[in-house]
Amino acid sequence: MLTELTRSLRKRGIAKTFHAAVFAERCRRAVRGKHGLEIGGPSELFRRAVPVYGVARSLDNCVFSPDTFWGNVSDDSDPYTRNRVMDAVELAEVRDGEYDFILSCHSLEHIANPVKALQNWKRVAPGYLVLILPCGPMTFDHRRPITTLVHMIEDFKRDIKEDDLSHLQEVIDLTDFTRCELPEGMTVDEEAKRVENLLNNPRNRFMHHHVFDEQNSSELVSFCEYRILAKQIAAGSVFMLAKT
Repeated sequence: MLTELTRSLRKRGIAKTFHAAVFAERCRRAVRGKHGLEIGGPSELFRRAVPVYGVARSLDNCVFSPDTFWGNVSDDSDPYTRNRVMDAVELAEVRDGEYDFILSCHSLEHIANPVKALQNWKRVAPGYLVLILPCGPMTFDHRRPITTLVHMIEDFKRDIKEDDLSHLQEVIDLTDFTRCELPEGMTVDEEAKRVENLLNNPRNRFMHHHVFDEQNSSELVSFCEYRILAKQIAAGSVFMLAKT
């Protein structure tokens, strides 16, 4: 913990380090003693930057497959009570109000219909939302245009499904592969081939359908009738704490 604090002070200075610590503590208080669901976990940012694991009464995890590009959920269930394999947009197997809060880190950008997803997240957890999204201008999406709220609302009205590939060519043409964090042993050329093969995206959910920054993230969350309590930009990401 002391090492993390020292690193943060050197990198961000006192003011930003203090703000980050306050934000993290607000998130911890929001979930403490409650029953929650994470979308697409686990996340290293929820272990270090916003260390909420361990303070909730219980935490389940929702993944679209037991075997994903990011890991095999059957390998280690920690920190979850259980892993629930289902689509994170519909959450069809989850009862209304079954949870008190939702955690989501670098997952919503992989969802083709984020408005629909957030509405269902709110349905199953009418409480807190701790949302972390990649800040497009600071990531390998920096060449892509920021998605407008109007576009996301239109996707919702059209009931866009997870097999949508309307952004595929943009992803292939504008992704900056030099900024991709590759799994051990994978080269940039191999990663490029993976992206070019995104016709399999409904199965692997690898593509970023939408590109976010602080403004459109806030607009989206507010449109879905969450009240934003706190937010920050850190670690190339938009961090947000909101409540229904």
